[in-house]
Amino acid sequence: MSKIHVILQGKGGVGKSVAAAFLAQYKVEKGQEPSCIDTDPVNATFFGYKALQVQRLQIMEADEIDPRSFDTLVEMIAVSKGDVIIDNGASSFVPLSHFLISNQVPALLRDMGHDLVVHTVVTGGQALLDTISGFSQLASQFPSEALFVVWLNPYWGHIQHDGKGFEQMKAYTANKARVSAIIQIPALKKETYGRDLSEMLQDRLTFDEAIAMESRTIMTRQRLKIIKGQVYGQLENAAVL
Repeated sequence: MSKIHVILQGKGGVGKSVAAAFLAQYKVEKGQEPSCIDTDPVNATFFGYKALQVQRLQIMEADEIDPRSFDTLVEMIAVSKGDVIIDNGASSFVPLSHFLISNQVPALLRDMGHDLVVHTVVTGGQALLDTISGFSQLASQFPSEALFVVWLNPYWGHIQHDGKGFEQMKAYTANKARVSAIIQIPALKKETYGRDLSEMLQDRLTFDEAIAMESRTIMTRQRLKIIKGQVYGQLENAAVL
């Protein structure tokens, strides 16, 4: 049974495209050929990864999101041979979520032989409460057929509230049964690891592309190898993936 991975979070700039890119690269590393789709009508970051052959689905018509464009998304899923990874933008979060829920798409996908896996990002800093709220809404609104993966991104700050980490927060404990895996994006020193990863992401390069570039220093490539190992190790242990 193939998996349809959709990255959903109503807050922009929290790392949705990073999660999509990491997941797609991991799948390729495992010898798979995931179909990658970018539905972000504003910032098509995922589409920028040429090595991942990401398709862009245009969902805007006359400066408005056309809900029927998501019908095309289902058709694209239907003809896929393996896993599908969909990166969705903050501006289309509500329309796509509504489409999936109101049209009973999780059950439809199950009938088609697919599992729907909803990935959402929780980040620290000022966006913490917004992303926590987004996770809670998704977990309460999506039907039981949908599986959940939470990505914790500490780039903007520690993921803590009132002295509690994510797994001690009410939002998680109340929805723990819905969460199949938690992926912790490494907390990186901005001067070294963080800078190396940021430059790689800005250039829309995969780990393998960046590591193979002799124009990057030996230690930059070494640090990227370490980050790749940390991320892939967690993905390897997430049975739902």
